[in-house]
Amino acid sequence: MTPFRVLLFQFYPLLLLPLLLQSSVSHKIPRLSTHNKEALILRNPDDVISTSAISKDSKTHFYTQTLDHFNYAPQSYATFRQRYVVNSKYWGGPSSNSPIFAYLGAEAPLDEDLEVIGFLNDNAPHFKSLSVYIEHRFYGKSVPFGSMEKAMKNGTVRGYFSSAQAIADYAEILLHVKHKFAAHYSPIIVVGGSYGGKLASWFRLKYPHIALGALASSAPILYFDNITPQNGYYSIVTKDFKEVSENCYRTIKNSWAEIDKVASKPKGLSILSQRFKTCSHLNNSNELKDFLDTMYSVAAQYNQPPSYPVTMVCKGIDGAPAGTDVIGRIFAGVVSYRGNRTCYDTNAYNYPSETSIGWEWQTCSEIVMPIGRGENDTMFPAYPFDLHEFIKTCKDIYGVPPRPHWITTYYGGHDIKLVLSRFGSNIIFSNGLRDPYSSGGVLEDLSESIVAVTTPKDKTDPDWLIMQRKKEIEIIEGWLKTYYADLHALKRYI
Repeated sequence: MTPFRVLLFQFYPLLLLPLLLQSSVSHKIPRLSTHNKEALILRNPDDVISTSAISKDSKTHFYTQTLDHFNYAPQSYATFRQRYVVNSKYWGGPSSNSPIFAYLGAEAPLDEDLEVIGFLNDNAPHFKSLSVYIEHRFYGKSVPFGSMEKAMKNGTVRGYFSSAQAIADYAEILLHVKHKFAAHYSPIIVVGGSYGGKLASWFRLKYPHIALGALASSAPILYFDNITPQNGYYSIVTKDFKEVSENCYRTIKNSWAEIDKVASKPKGLSILSQRFKTCSHLNNSNELKDFLDTMYSVAAQYNQPPSYPVTMVCKGIDGAPAGTDVIGRIFAGVVSYRGNRTCYDTNAYNYPSETSIGWEWQTCSEIVMPIGRGENDTMFPAYPFDLHEFIKTCKDIYGVPPRPHWITTYYGGHDIKLVLSRFGSNIIFSNGLRDPYSSGGVLEDLSESIVAVTTPKDKTDPDWLIMQRKKEIEIIEGWLKTYYADLHALKRYI
């Protein structure tokens, strides 16, 4: 199993279709979620973390959503129930024209995001804003026809599972919310992270008449169509480890060959199974390497305080007793990150879920991010992205090939500064530069109102995120000030 596949199958109960279980999918694209639901690593698919995130101040609603916004064939008129949550505790009310902050859900049930996304409600008292959270179609309680498994077995239904349909859903719901709350002149700011950040920026470009502006956090909108170098993601993972410890980085870089060397010996796999205390006997060295590959990548992607997973891994590797060999140091890193356990499940990232089913389809249809790595350009073994192989594999699974150029055709991406400097406005691209996906993000201002807010995540400055958020708030305040001035001027002539 490749590093891309193991990053996909994580966090949730066993739900994957038999066809997908039988496939050997290559070049899977790491999930984009801004938070790591597992905290560290789930030991088995029964270790489900309960969710009870909806506060007493929030109310859940369901909107009767159109299945297909772009066709008038009879089946397009089918509907499904789409979940959204509203918190009106701090809202100034319709007469105040106070803003609406809308969180655009991504590739997970909304419950997960409600547990960790604090931007809307944290800033609601300041802006007197209405907070709206919308679940992405085909996830959580917003799956057409009842279940992900049923929907994904139907090729026709699966065809309605796209980003364009998703942001059209958001447009309908936001207009519905404005009508429901009599908030006709309340400006809307859309917010999203990672894949949701892409959706937020794309929403502002496609629906500027609905959203005044967008905050797109960790949104790799340029990781398509070879705009970003293939090794961007893994280069930053490597850089994160190297900055923490040169010795840790070199140990990991040298470990892959050492693992293969031990595996090639008589009873080598048994030796590796024993030394890594695997819960089941290794069938080949790739099982162990894929597990470690994924562990390092997840540690870097979710390298957040107070634990700082990359530091935890390196603390174990560097802190091993003097004379410990490479294999022993790598195992010490596993123990430091995951804790001292009776055994370690090398399939921890392979348990499929509703999210992994959906994300696999999305990446096998339109979200084709060519993530790979060459010889000696990261601390990982070489694994270049092969588009022809990727297309063949996806076609074998779903019967249709992916469209690797569609995202840039529909939303743009090439020559983005030249295009958006005149065409777009009011988008904040926010990135922490230690996030591997920042390699595909917008890291410089494109115009006066399409701006990049970046921070290197300096470990000596634990308040980096606070400062970044402060700047984002100031920019949004400027958007709103201009909007209210325009609104006031307009009303004078009505």
